Amino acid sequence: MVKTILIIDDSASLRQVVKLTLTSAGYEVIEACDGMDALQKLDGTKIHLIICDVNMPNMDGITFVKRVKTLPNYKFTPIIMLTTESQESKKQEGQAAGARAWVVKPFKPETMLNAVSKLILP
Repeated sequence: MVKTILIIDDSASLRQVVKLTLTSAGYEVIEACDGMDALQKLDGTKIHLIICDVNMPNMDGITFVKRVKTLPNYKFTPIIMLTTESQESKKQEGQAAGARAWVVKPFKPETMLNAVSKLILP
């Protein structure tokens, strides 16, 4: 069974890089450009993992994570934050909101796939 990953980032080029990394590893990918767009895509479709940027327009990543954790269908979906933010305070804020991993951009494809394979739901 193919596993589906939702990528949320306001950079189309970054979404493409992540999508290529994931699709080449056999995952299906849904893209969203910010937290608001992503929430609209959480329509009951089975999502096995979410990869989310922190700094985005309309709804930032931390706010998005908090919102996802209130949705019955998605509250247990693991979330990886993919961001240029490397300060400990931001990481703690992300973890407090419910993020399971923190990957700093620019990322190595192996690092991303390693985090995904550890966290993705069966």
